[in-house]
Amino acid sequence: MSFTSDLRILYQLTLKPVRGKSHAERMESFYSQQVAGYDDFREKLLPGRRELMALIPFEANQTWVDLGGGTGANLDFIPQTVSQLKRVQIVDLSVSLLERAQRRARDQDWPHVETICGDATRFEPDYPVDIVTCSYSLTMIPDWFAAIDQAWRMLKPGGVFAVVDFFVSRKYADEGYGRHSWLTRTFWPAWFASDNVFLSSDHVRYLHHRFEAISYCERLTRLPYMPLSQVPYYIFIGHKPL
Repeated sequence: MSFTSDLRILYQLTLKPVRGKSHAERMESFYSQQVAGYDDFREKLLPGRRELMALIPFEANQTWVDLGGGTGANLDFIPQTVSQLKRVQIVDLSVSLLERAQRRARDQDWPHVETICGDATRFEPDYPVDIVTCSYSLTMIPDWFAAIDQAWRMLKPGGVFAVVDFFVSRKYADEGYGRHSWLTRTFWPAWFASDNVFLSSDHVRYLHHRFEAISYCERLTRLPYMPLSQVPYYIFIGHKPL
């Protein structure tokens, strides 16, 4: 994707006003003009997604719900695995992003992949779920704790919840967790909030409270065209207790 396309996306991210009375309307306002270059730019912006998908213990004939799954880009990281799953549902509030996900599923001949326009805090599948993922979506959900609780409810006992997202540490982080500087804890939440992306110091602790951790790591990444940036993100994989 060209530099010009990246600039267009950056304009949508940083300068164009986000409009809408409801969260769904604001999401569509934010994403509808970004769809053309969305996946290519997010590949640069959002690290750890490919690694997350590779770490999830998928098995044949399992069911998977991707909350805030957008264009369905996560499917491309594990195409052979997707073909072996029983059912996949991509849930998102942006119709524009879901249309791209539908095209992706048709192009790959995945009739068992469905798209659902719905709220991650309220979505209730009509079947037991083996895997739930949130890939840079918890920071986009105002009631993120409700989305985590909903994931817990829809999972089978022993089911896996996998998350990758930006975050900041608590001021006094518990032992075993990273501790970020005052500047990191102050600047990045304010910077991301302009796009209605809300970094939290509580995501990580609540995930560990709700699920039994299988693996967890914290990392830093640089944002596109910001070579001096150091933004924290984490990868969490846990399972619902039996």
